[in-house]
Amino acid sequence: MDIERDGGCRTASAGVDRTWLHEAVRRVEADANRSADTHLHVFGLPEEWGIDLYLKDESVHPTGSLKHRLARSLFLYALCNGWIHEGSTVTEASSGSTAVSEAYFARLLGLPFVAVMPASTSPEKIALIEFQGGRCHLVDDPGTIYDEARRLAAETGGHYLDQFTYAERATDWRGNNNIAESIFEQLSLERHPVPTWVVVGAGTGGTSATIGRYVRYRRHDTQVCVVDPENSAFFEGWTRGDASFETGIGSRIEGIGRPRVEPSFLGSVVDRMISVPDAASVAAMRWTSRTTGRLVGGSTGTAMWGALRVVAEMKAAGETGSVVTLLCDPGERYADTYYDDDWLAAQGLDIAPYDETLRRFVETGAWVEPTPAGG
Repeated sequence: MDIERDGGCRTASAGVDRTWLHEAVRRVEADANRSADTHLHVFGLPEEWGIDLYLKDESVHPTGSLKHRLARSLFLYALCNGWIHEGSTVTEASSGSTAVSEAYFARLLGLPFVAVMPASTSPEKIALIEFQGGRCHLVDDPGTIYDEARRLAAETGGHYLDQFTYAERATDWRGNNNIAESIFEQLSLERHPVPTWVVVGAGTGGTSATIGRYVRYRRHDTQVCVVDPENSAFFEGWTRGDASFETGIGSRIEGIGRPRVEPSFLGSVVDRMISVPDAASVAAMRWTSRTTGRLVGGSTGTAMWGALRVVAEMKAAGETGSVVTLLCDPGERYADTYYDDDWLAAQGLDIAPYDETLRRFVETGAWVEPTPAGG
């Protein structure tokens, strides 16, 4: 990049840098343009209930998860803010699907990418990031990943994407094919085109913020329910009204559980939160895979547990309408964890009581809270 100094101020001449920027934005936009929108599947519920459940399948993105949308938005946001330039090293604090998707976009732009993650991250996740051209930087203390990603970016003169700060603002919540606009367009010909509830996980907070803002902007009565797994900070922080709340404990449900309330979580647009035990997430994940024939991950299981509970409550109250949740990521990534009975036993997770709740729901539509073994 050519630099000119005028009166003590540093200014970048437009030439090479602006040419590279234009091409970089074109490549990122082209990725969206050649990708069909994700499917909205109908989940079979008895017609007489008057309630329809839909699953927005985000696992069909090129990098296999909902985070593909976020990564695209984060890169466009950083490019158009002038934070990423030709040759910039891009870093992120992530051990999951976001890093996989960000590595994809970095490679698309010919940029080096480093994912800072706990040393305990599964080899499968590391392999997925490396497959997309990224490098994994492992740290012993999970609480240091944010500062370490920031340090590496500064050290290389690069850019820290910081999904946990920018997720809620990088996406245009008013439209521009965000996930909320897509859901409402796909529901337009259904018998209940405006959903009563949309149920999503917390994660960065970006998805719930986008949907919550969108329904207010479009003047819909849709309510947003956020599900949160064990040891994650969002539920307790939202309940207390404390955006600084931390648990200091890692979550076993990758992708949505966080040890702190992340800066991009906008609790003011969330109408309800449900705390979901990890055993319930795994039970619902496996049940959803058996029921739909699609192998899904733990975050999808958490979302499905919450969505089914909301459906049961609507039925009990004599309400009709529609509920939407997300198929967040594919289950193949979790063959050695959530789908491994030995792993569950080692974690002390007994899914049998939660399987029983799901069985009763299918048979009667009623929701009976499980009693965990020994409880």
